Amino acid sequence: MIIFRYLCREILSATLAVCVILLLVLMSGRFVKYLAKAVAGDMDSNAIFAMIGYRIPGFLELTLPLAFFLAVLLSFGRLYVQNEMSVLKACGVSERRLMGYTLIMASAFAVLTGWLSLSVSPTGMAKAEALYEAEKSRSELDKLMPKKFYSLSGGKGVTYAEAVTDDRELDDIFLAMTTGSAENADRRLILVLADKGRQQQAEGSNERYLVMDSGYRIEGVPGQNDYQITYFEEYGSRLEATQPDLRKAKTDAVPTALLLGSNDPELQATLQWRLSIPLMVIVVTLLAVPLSRTNNRQGRYGKLLPAIVLYFTYLVALNAMRGAIESGAIAISVTLLPVHMVYLGIAVLLLKSGGPKKPQSAQRITNGGVAA
Repeated sequence: MIIFRYLCREILSATLAVCVILLLVLMSGRFVKYLAKAVAGDMDSNAIFAMIGYRIPGFLELTLPLAFFLAVLLSFGRLYVQNEMSVLKACGVSERRLMGYTLIMASAFAVLTGWLSLSVSPTGMAKAEALYEAEKSRSELDKLMPKKFYSLSGGKGVTYAEAVTDDRELDDIFLAMTTGSAENADRRLILVLADKGRQQQAEGSNERYLVMDSGYRIEGVPGQNDYQITYFEEYGSRLEATQPDLRKAKTDAVPTALLLGSNDPELQATLQWRLSIPLMVIVVTLLAVPLSRTNNRQGRYGKLLPAIVLYFTYLVALNAMRGAIESGAIAISVTLLPVHMVYLGIAVLLLKSGGPKKPQSAQRITNGGVAA
């Protein structure tokens, strides 16, 4: 049990460190993307951290297998480099026994990743999608920020407000719009200046208007001295309807229970992918133990690069098979199991290949004594 606790401490600490680093890399990229949308006014800044929080289970689903794989490589590599493995073998602790200890931890991580991929991650993705749709459905005025110019839909103009209250009423509004195409010589420019403004929905219709109070409307052709200036007490400008999001719904957000009874190739490929994640943890553990065999010359990181390349070829092969099933090029009944079997076979071959050869002795016994 002492050896098991020691091995657990080494592997779990390395797994935590690697997982945190990978998670920060993924989250920072997503954070920059959401921050750019918030700056452009396409997303509420308060929704950024909620979106990232909902995506964390999906990030963990991808990072945990890689983190555990690298942790086993680094931990066993240190045992070899510092000759602790030789001491353990001298005490009767074989590599097979250490493999059993590692598989116990791998089974726990497989259960954890299975729970994430089958339950938590789809739920988080569904909530992220719902929040994204809510942000997309906001009107132009909902995205308007005080003291900042905002482009209208289709690039037809800009709007500006000196202040925006909590109930989305606007103060000191500036609105600039153009009519006609840029190629037409009679393209007209419309400027509206108003003291107050608010959003209002027409009765019996989904159309929304920007209603402005106490201002001026200036219309004319740029370059010509024929501008018309009209004073108004109330003026309404129709807001562009929010365009529906025509992108394909992500199957990653579909609950696992709905995938089980579906015959759709895309949904079945998603189900098989979710089932593959926990199985992948076991397979990469069997790959990591023999790949960690090294010596003092190679160092602790001697086989790290080939191991990482092998891991990503495994991941790419799974994605390629998933894409083939989604497109219908491969029957649903084939599943992703053949890819796992191939890499499981590679792991068995590596395990049977044995550890590093012992260095030849620099001395040999002769009949008369010892000769160099």
